[in-house]
Amino acid sequence: MCYYISTPGVKKMLKELTEYTINYKGDQFYLVSELTKPFLPVTTNSNYRTVETAQWKLLPDWIKTETELKDDTDIYNIESEDIFENASHKSFFKYHGLLWVDGFYESGKGIKQSESYYIYLPEKRIFSIGIVVAPLLNTETGVTVNTFSILTTKANDFLGELINEKKRMPLIIPPDQRDAWLDANDGERIKDFLIPFNGLLQAHKVQQITREGTEQTNKSDSQQEID
Repeated sequence: MCYYISTPGVKKMLKELTEYTINYKGDQFYLVSELTKPFLPVTTNSNYRTVETAQWKLLPDWIKTETELKDDTDIYNIESEDIFENASHKSFFKYHGLLWVDGFYESGKGIKQSESYYIYLPEKRIFSIGIVVAPLLNTETGVTVNTFSILTTKANDFLGELINEKKRMPLIIPPDQRDAWLDANDGERIKDFLIPFNGLLQAHKVQQITREGTEQTNKSDSQQEID
């Protein structure tokens, strides 16, 4: 379901995302959980050619400021099919974007115990995950910060062999479709993108990750392959 990801540093983004202005000044994450509500590099459909900062904790439409925020109102992942079925998600047609990552983690079922895998493109190139975006006004500072949630689709055949029973994967937007995705502004156009990724992915087994294991966050050996 994509609760853990890795994101590139500024130096790597400057090298690979040459068509974008890199305004993101945050950290590189080798392993980061949605539970920490991190600030990560994104591009939104209101700012096509800029990589900026947004927080991984999408807020529902009825939450407008931090004073209304409760712990149970954060949304980290949304099944892409739900944005057409849930009336409160209609605004997502207007606000969406790309999350820049160089990998993500999933858990599967081994013969004896659960296993965790790190999944990435060949050469661990940067790729983009489709997100939905919602603004949050900080009433103390008067600054509006974008929040986001990752969209997921049914797993492709490769991931279907690895991941848990829910058989989901993040919505990966290929490079040649990024502008069209950002430009899509209605349900019919957005629906065309909500399909499993059919490109080449690679994966290797890593130290088991648990939902309680937030202390593992951002250690470089988190991506180390194990037998």
